Amino acid sequence: MTATVESTSGTRGKVPEVSKDAVLVALKILRYNPEVDDAPHWETYDIPALPTDRVLNLLHYVKWYIDGTLTFRRSCAHGICGSDAMQINGINRLACKVLVKDLLARKGKTTTITLAPIKGLEARKDLLVDMEPFFEAFRAVKPYLITYGNEPTRERIQSVADRERFDDTTKCILCACCTTSCPVYWTDGSYFGPAAIVNAHRFIFDSRDEGAGDRLDILNDTEGVWRCRTTFNCTDACPRGIQVTKAIQEVKRALLFRR
Repeated sequence: MTATVESTSGTRGKVPEVSKDAVLVALKILRYNPEVDDAPHWETYDIPALPTDRVLNLLHYVKWYIDGTLTFRRSCAHGICGSDAMQINGINRLACKVLVKDLLARKGKTTTITLAPIKGLEARKDLLVDMEPFFEAFRAVKPYLITYGNEPTRERIQSVADRERFDDTTKCILCACCTTSCPVYWTDGSYFGPAAIVNAHRFIFDSRDEGAGDRLDILNDTEGVWRCRTTFNCTDACPRGIQVTKAIQEVKRALLFRR
């Protein structure tokens, strides 16, 4: 279950001792509380951090020791659940996977790390966005095995080669990094987006599935795969290394040659 880290209390906890190996980081966060703010604004927190700390650790430091009202999502903290997707220095990343040492400035200079919510989805509070439009597109492509006729009397056998055909797109963790890195999605949220297409791809090319035609019809819509402009933003943003642009092109090719 995804946990939303939120508190109405601004009470500070007892600050832990600072390690001699710590560096000073200026954590610049785009804050927004719809109950009191007319628009988002930047707030900066000076935080001691170890080079091996993750950006998520810095958010916890602010939450636990400076301002308990800071709001963001996180769950497993191991790059599997996809909950803590955000813009880190302007690039979509998972806060639990990015290390401070990879963002450090030149020696002798204070490192500034900027954090903002992912684009294209409504910011509800601070780094927390409304994920429902994203999941609505995901559900629309029927991301599950579809078969017709009688139930088989034994498991559906699949060759190693058939499994490898869609192996890459099974890695999606629905973090929305790819979809919210897409300029088309920013400007028109009705576009299905890369993540939905990736999850359709996973079943379109599954040899056991019989619903590929339905999904291809869905993605042949004006808001489907043809909206993709092949900017490769989605592939660059994917924390799981999925070749998102390649998957989209394969779905386009399947549409062109399915007759």
